[in-house]
Amino acid sequence: MNARMSPAPSSPSSSGTTLLVLDADPLPRLGRLTGRVRVEHADDSTLAEKLPYADALLVWDFASDAVRRAWPGEGPRPHWVHTASAGVDRLMCPELAACDTVVTNARGVFDQPIAEYVAALVLAMAKDLPRTWDLQRERSWRHRESQRVAGTRACVVGSGPIGRAIVRTLKALGVTTALVGRTPRTGIHGPAELDRLMARADWVVCAAPLTDETHGMFDARRFGMMQPSARFINVGRGQLVVERALAEALSKRWIAGAALDVFEHEPLGPESALWQLPGLIVSPHMSGDTIGWRDELGTQFLELYDLWAAGKPLRNVVDKKRGYVPGH
Repeated sequence: MNARMSPAPSSPSSSGTTLLVLDADPLPRLGRLTGRVRVEHADDSTLAEKLPYADALLVWDFASDAVRRAWPGEGPRPHWVHTASAGVDRLMCPELAACDTVVTNARGVFDQPIAEYVAALVLAMAKDLPRTWDLQRERSWRHRESQRVAGTRACVVGSGPIGRAIVRTLKALGVTTALVGRTPRTGIHGPAELDRLMARADWVVCAAPLTDETHGMFDARRFGMMQPSARFINVGRGQLVVERALAEALSKRWIAGAALDVFEHEPLGPESALWQLPGLIVSPHMSGDTIGWRDELGTQFLELYDLWAAGKPLRNVVDKKRGYVPGH
């Protein structure tokens, strides 16, 4: 798909192409664009008034809902929106989905870091490392036996680049993996097989995009069909999980443990009962954030901008109806 179209109307004070950046700290390094484009900055309070004068929008603050709120307003809209995240659920609204604006995402930046994080969680839970650290703080010498990871089974839900990277990394640990996606094809199971695969898995890993079809997909019924020895990991989106159902499953020991890196409401408040749930590892939406990740996001955007400015097809174009970049 070619994202380069006729320029949007500009304000009387502007000239040439205008790039609008929805800011987050630290700001992206856009020095390569000096002299090529006028860069404007906005926050949640000013985005709506600046949208009509932008040719392109960089959603650097990918945790903001400002785009979803501002987009339905009056006036022209940017012809290209790029979000510095893998998921697009925070910015999509019916008006954006229906218009001609092209949306791209940060597909490719987070794949291996998230896969490594999932592998670390699998090893930590199998080897009972959280309990080891607790006992060390207590100065308590308590010998235990731990689980062997090689030979266990994993069901990975979400067949995009992140899910596929998780499968490759778990296979390197000797884990037998099954990958579940929206459409069955070679090497990927369809949604109809999810329940069967979950029921025999030692590890159920969620890396799916948030769509109308996936919202709340991990509920009491699905946690109830998992093995008592199984663990659940979510590195997708918090709204994929019914948190009350997971809390019940852990409290009643329907499953052996879980790890959540994403939550229905972020940041997770100190009053949340999730902090104290037995067998739950909580991390603050950091599974893909390795040292230098912001620079990688900035470099990726600059490469996409070069394509866009040259009128060439963009990579990472999101299917706005589905809510993710289609696989090949």
